[in-house]
Amino acid sequence: MSTKQKVEQRLRIRLKSYDHRLIDKYAKQLVDMLLKEGMQIKGPIPLPTEIKRFTVNRSPFIYKDSREQFELRIHKRLIDVLNPTPRIVELFSYLDLPAGVEIELKMI
Repeated sequence: MSTKQKVEQRLRIRLKSYDHRLIDKYAKQLVDMLLKEGMQIKGPIPLPTEIKRFTVNRSPFIYKDSREQFELRIHKRLIDVLNPTPRIVELFSYLDLPAGVEIELKMI
């Protein structure tokens, strides 16, 4: 006999940030809070880092050979909460979301 509980609903939490240290710290804080409330979770799962590159001329007029390159890295993490309770909405209201971290919630 299996003691595994059937998963009926999931709350998918996606975190995005430009700073990997900030997103890892917030993901750990979020996981600790969810485990303290007795919820089953999967994650945090690191998703591929999205890299956007921009190339611009250094000079405003000619000298096309002189260019500068910039890149923007977007780090992502995924956390699944199995069979979430209605209390989870209250938990997110108590948690301070640091500037620079975007959170997206989706029920699947």
